[in-house]
This record gives sequence, structure tokens and C-alpha cells, in this order.
Amino acid sequence: MLDIETGALRKMRADLAADGSVNYRMVIGEQELELNTLIGKQITLQYSGHIDCQHCGRKTKKSYAQGFCFPCMQKLAQCDMCIMKPEKCHFEQGTCREPEWGERHCMIPHYVYLANTSGLKVGITRHTQIPTRWIDQGASQALPIFKVSTRLQSGLVEVALAEFIADKTNWRTMLKGNAEPLDLKALAQALKPKIAEKLASVRLKYGTDAVTELDEEVIDLHFPVTQYLSKISSFNFDKTPEVSGILVGIKGQYLIFETGVINLRKFTSYHVSLHVA
Repeated sequence: MLDIETGALRKMRADLAADGSVNYRMVIGEQELELNTLIGKQITLQYSGHIDCQHCGRKTKKSYAQGFCFPCMQKLAQCDMCIMKPEKCHFEQGTCREPEWGERHCMIPHYVYLANTSGLKVGITRHTQIPTRWIDQGASQALPIFKVSTRLQSGLVEVALAEFIADKTNWRTMLKGNAEPLDLKALAQALKPKIAEKLASVRLKYGTDAVTELDEEVIDLHFPVTQYLSKISSFNFDKTPEVSGILVGIKGQYLIFETGVINLRKFTSYHVSLHVA
């Protein structure tokens, strides 16, 4: 038996091993728990009804933007709409909520990638978030195809590619099993000519080195799942404070139980306790 006292929940941390296997750790307060070894065991998560903003620590009745109070959600750059839509970045207009934060997180190299999650999709990530971003999305394959100078530029390239392929993951499909393997390199070569004009426009405005074409190898990811569900039901701490069942897998930021799934990232800053029978 194992008990972890109540603490603020954070998104799961994960590492990608050399063989492509993903190893997860749950973060509750100051404690970290290796999760892969708990698959097959009875796990209970109990929500205390308490939420603290992960930025200022203020108690909040509702979590905004995955773990923030309303005032912080309104003022922090990391909660601005341009985080979800990087092509809307307004740093160069001088209206960034936190210019210093923007310098550290947005005005740095980003990658545009293809991934196989619920199928083929395009995405972007900071260079520091590889392979974390792919793990969080539940991608079974990933391939960086462009390196760009800033987040804004990566968003422009992503939007160009999104005219031809998806830019979002169908999380229910992703949790029902691994998508059929794709030849991501061949797909990338087929897509690049379709956005040649858009790439030329980005380079014309921001410089010839704003977008660099890459020739990388496909990364394969293997998630610790012993059983996928044919029908997806999701648990919600706001409706059901206690989530309990046999843990059968972990994928993306989801714990997969025999009877349903829970997205732990959605409940960042919720105070929970954990019990393993």
C-alpha cells in the first residue's frame, strides 16, 4: 500500500528512453511518484475541493487556463490567446503582457513538426520541449521538419500546413489505440511544395534564415498501456471528487483506468491525495 498526502497536482513529467518507451512521474505537491510500475494496480485519487493558483498561490474557486486564478489568467503572457494561436503573437507590436517572458519563451527557436497522434497532424514546440510536447500529445511518431527563429514564425508555417492536414488531436481516438504507422518523411516531402509560397513570404519578411528546412529521422514513442478502451468516458474532479480503479495505461497526460480516463493536466493546481492498494 502507498499513500501520498494531499498536495497540488501538476502535469505529469515524462522521459523518453533510448528504445522509445515513455516513463511517467506524477507530481503532487513536492512529491514525485513513478507511475509505470503502478499499472495493473488499484489507484484512488481524492480531490479535496481546494485549488491554489500555480502562479500566485491565491486560493481560487475555479481553475483557469489549466491552473491559474482569474486575475493571473488575465495578466500573464503564458495565458494569452497567442499561446494557443502563435500566429497571433503581438510581441513585435509592443503589446506583449510580459515582454521579458516573451523574450525567454517566444523569441527563441521553435520547431514545426509532423506527428501521428489520432492521425497525421502538424504542431509547433520550443526547442526545449522536444520530446515532451510529443509525449503530452500522445504521439506514436514525430518528425521535426522546420526550424524557425520565433514562435510567431512557427505559427505562420503551422497555419500554412494546416490548410492540408489537421492541427489538433482527436483525444478520444488517440486513447483508443495507436494510429496506424505513417511514412512521415514521405508525407513531409509531399507537403513542403504545397506551402512553398507561404514559406517564401515568411522569409521575405523576416529574413532568409527565418525558416530552415530539416532532414531529421522519425522518432517513435511507445506508451505504457496494457489495455485500450473501446469507449472513452472521462472523469472530472469537479463532478466526481474521487476517481478510483485499476490503472491500465498512461498516454499523453491521461491516466487510463478500466472504466474511464482522466486528463491530469486539466486539473493542474487541484489539491489531491493518492492511494495505491
